[in-house]
Amino acid sequence: MENIALAEPGAHLSIWALFMQAGWVVKLVMIGLLCASIWSWAIIVDKLVAYGRMRLALNRFEQVFWSGQSLEELYRTLADRKTTGMGAIFVAAMREWKKSFEKGAKSPLGLQNRIDKAMDLALTREMEKLEGRLGFLATTGSAAPFIGLFGTVIGIMTSFQAIAASKNTSLAVVAPGIAEALLATAIGLLAAIPAVIAYNKLSSDASKIAVRMEGFADEFSAILSRQIDEKVAQKT
Repeated sequence: MENIALAEPGAHLSIWALFMQAGWVVKLVMIGLLCASIWSWAIIVDKLVAYGRMRLALNRFEQVFWSGQSLEELYRTLADRKTTGMGAIFVAAMREWKKSFEKGAKSPLGLQNRIDKAMDLALTREMEKLEGRLGFLATTGSAAPFIGLFGTVIGIMTSFQAIAASKNTSLAVVAPGIAEALLATAIGLLAAIPAVIAYNKLSSDASKIAVRMEGFADEFSAILSRQIDEKVAQKT
């Protein structure tokens, strides 16, 4: 166990002073929690910006898609671009559509299944991008308070050891040691609370975006299904 000295009565109790007075285990806990908090905020800001861009991209694509432009023209416009969201789903479906007809697809049902699988795969990839790194927020939100509590327990134990060694139980002497130990829990909560709130909000936002993309995939699948039926009818 760490050997630390009790603070002198009337010692300065600023956060920096408490950190410097803490034992090395408690310092490591505090530094780790601060790093987790900084990384959590970086993820939060990045996801808020990314989700905002995704909503704008979905709105723009829907306007173009339902504007009456032919599917072939839209595909030629998007095929060579880096697409996201509904655009990626549309391109994946149209690419499978073209490949199948170029090879002379004979089974309408098989073609429909391949197109649906292509859209499902594109949707899964888009969701992986949206939900990437959200797991870190969930882990930080659930684990940070306990990590901070671990630092607090270690700090209090070493403080009590120092109290026993000095045989001085004056509150003025005990308070700084207890305060520096409790600082670890405070930092743990500082890291956990924003992470939990952000995780819940971002997960909800990602689910709403997923619902929009799934709805588009279903609608586009129905459109292609009708076109497949028309092509089969023309051949017969």
